[in-house]
Amino acid sequence: MRNPRRALRHGILVLVGAGLLVSVSCQRTDDAGPGQRVMPVVKSNGSDMVLIAAGDFRMGSNHGQDNEKPVHTVHIDTFLMDRYPVTQAQFAALHRPDGSHFKGTDRPVEQISWTDAAAFCNARSRAENLKPCYDEDTGKCDFSADGYRLPTEAEWEYACRADTSTDFFFGNDPRQLGDYAWFAENSDKQTHPVGRKKPNPWGLYDMYGNVAQWCNDVYSKDYYSHSPAANPHGPDEGDKYVLRGGAWNSKLSELGSARRVGETPGFEDACFARDAIGFRCVRKAPPAKAK
Repeated sequence: MRNPRRALRHGILVLVGAGLLVSVSCQRTDDAGPGQRVMPVVKSNGSDMVLIAAGDFRMGSNHGQDNEKPVHTVHIDTFLMDRYPVTQAQFAALHRPDGSHFKGTDRPVEQISWTDAAAFCNARSRAENLKPCYDEDTGKCDFSADGYRLPTEAEWEYACRADTSTDFFFGNDPRQLGDYAWFAENSDKQTHPVGRKKPNPWGLYDMYGNVAQWCNDVYSKDYYSHSPAANPHGPDEGDKYVLRGGAWNSKLSELGSARRVGETPGFEDACFARDAIGFRCVRKAPPAKAK
């Protein structure tokens, strides 16, 4: 097997910072509708993250693409997810090389490979005195580490759906998409500053459109037919990684909570334009404080 993760060790920038603890701000994400759970926003070294509570959900779509089937119940443990895609300002704060095409401190980072995204996760972890998740030689993820990593595909869809089972987290009517996403019909062929559209019910912005988001998982078209029922991490081997969410150049038909695409990690056989690919980070939830 060709191992695309081996390039990770060359992209690691070792940074040691003061390291700030994650603190729950008790800020509510008041975008939830009746009967939906509300997830708190937390601060992680100055960045907004959403504390995603554990739960079960129905992953996939029976009327979507073949690679979205079969629909199956998945359990996800509690985790933290960036409220927005990683921005160019966050890259600058860690002195990371930023090759984004559409420049702007509050625009999402793009033109980033899977390995460079994983390297950023490790740099961000070290800057906060957390244990990096990615091995620098193999790129293998240590899910027991408390540092940053890319979300699993199941974590991404669970967070995106936010207690919904419709095609989109706002329902089945795609005509509402312009309220929540930058895509081919309204993007003017470019990315836009994060957080300018409406969030999903759990307070996460830009889950659809703007930039497609790398997941930690190796891609397999039929993985759903045999994946674990709790916290699936994707196949062990493969040449492609999962992208979720669509991007600024995606057609309406290419967006949705269950839509999934496999992409080579270094753009050798790109299905997305390079400047349409970004990411967001997740990490383990902090231990509960003793009462």
